[in-house]
Amino acid sequence: MPQTLTLALLCALTIAFGLVADRFGGAWGQPLVSVWVWALCALLVAAHPAQRSRLLACLVIATAGEVVLSLVLGLYDYRLGNLPLFVPPGHVLLYWLGLYLADRLPGRLLTATAWLAVAGVSALALGGVDWLGPPLLLIFLACLRWGPAPRLYATMFLLSLVMELWGTWLGNWAWRATLPGLGWPVSNPPLAAGAFYCVLDLLSESVRRRRVAATA
Repeated sequence: MPQTLTLALLCALTIAFGLVADRFGGAWGQPLVSVWVWALCALLVAAHPAQRSRLLACLVIATAGEVVLSLVLGLYDYRLGNLPLFVPPGHVLLYWLGLYLADRLPGRLLTATAWLAVAGVSALALGGVDWLGPPLLLIFLACLRWGPAPRLYATMFLLSLVMELWGTWLGNWAWRATLPGLGWPVSNPPLAAGAFYCVLDLLSESVRRRRVAATA
């Protein structure tokens, strides 16, 4: 338990201060953060063999998702116009942190997350601030309703929102003001951006379940 708690704190601090180092660390900031995050990701994979398949699946799916959403579709841009090397393993850190916290956060907080998301996304959409939010919200609610791990999805929704607010405020990345191809207004970040992380978690868990079934 103490070692797991230490890893959880290390993941949280790495995400928080790693973004600061990337943004203000000069030419060496991003490379050093990338090396550190990859090392911590490798440690998580090695230290948790029971979760290894889902963590590795998260890494692969997150990499593909970042390429498609950022570099191909252009929903958001990283400050240097690249895909920072720390981003894919950073998703693994956030995913593992969500797995750690999912059963530890108060149930009322997780239940309230869905209602607050509906209220916030609706307000932004009606105000003409963010029209990407409603379809993302529907994805999030569908994951909560039919996915196998609703507590994890609610936890990741909250964690990813905090990370998105922190990263966009620092200037590590920015969401496009309008949705490419449709011209819908998009806030920076979308309040329901956590839906992308819920889908990532759902796919990663699906890979793990298939692997377990194949070896049974």
